[in-house]
Amino acid sequence: MELEEIYRRDLNLLVALKVLIEEGSVSQAAIRLNLSQSATSRVLGRLRELLDDPLFTRQGQRLLPTSKALEISQQIEQPLESFRQLLTPSEFNPYYCSERFLIATTDYAMQTILPYALPKIYEQAPNISLEFAPLQHEHLFKQLSTEKVDMAICRPTGSVSPLHREVLGQVGVSCLVSKTHPLAKQPLSLEDYVNLPHAMIAISDGVKALLDNALANQNPRRMVLRAYHLEAALAIVDKMPLVITVPADLAYLVADRYDLVIKPLPFDFMPFDYSLIWHARCDTSESQQWLRRIVKEECGKLIKKRIADIGLG
Repeated sequence: MELEEIYRRDLNLLVALKVLIEEGSVSQAAIRLNLSQSATSRVLGRLRELLDDPLFTRQGQRLLPTSKALEISQQIEQPLESFRQLLTPSEFNPYYCSERFLIATTDYAMQTILPYALPKIYEQAPNISLEFAPLQHEHLFKQLSTEKVDMAICRPTGSVSPLHREVLGQVGVSCLVSKTHPLAKQPLSLEDYVNLPHAMIAISDGVKALLDNALANQNPRRMVLRAYHLEAALAIVDKMPLVITVPADLAYLVADRYDLVIKPLPFDFMPFDYSLIWHARCDTSESQQWLRRIVKEECGKLIKKRIADIGLG
């Protein structure tokens, strides 16, 4: 029998059959089914027609199921129990969750934000698995819909509608210089910033365009290096008076580790929002809601702490 033909059948009748067998009485079954006795009798008639069997014989006040009725009852036991569990509300417990989640993110978020959420995530849900994919701004909707990415963490470069979005916090931009840099102990002026050699790291997530807009009336910066990873700039930071411009969170992380000095930008620059983005298909999933909540809480706390520590942004 095809699915569409099953759809045209009243499967509630099978539930009624189960109740009639358990009660052995039309009147008692009527009470459980919240029907009148006459309506329950009509249900029994429809069952007999559907299954082409008398289903019950009467012995005094009791209904005795036929062999076919008992056989059908046994066959529908497991499917009905599965439906019962499916339709019974239950509280989500991440400890027992074993789902796999796919998160699209930038290198920047992977290095500076997400690691601080991972301990809390695995503490609450030790059986889940996480996979991270490179975020593609120009294909963000496709990643979150047809490519089955569960959520994305990034600085949106445009409107994300009709996707859902929550702001994790604001991220500023800072400069890094070597402790041997001529201006390591002096303020960095706008003229210095424009004229000194620069390194731009690709994990800055589109920050270059924002900086270019902020410096639209200035001479072009002397860009000596553009790289995907900070290590390339660190290799030459002591060889020339290099200024490395990165998101402030990254500057916060690497300054002590690599003996660098953080310098604020010498011009006005609005911090940008880093966001958590997801598709409507994931919106009501309890496991997805739990994971988004943990990411938002942990990453949000981290960003706020960094801002409070050294005035980032």
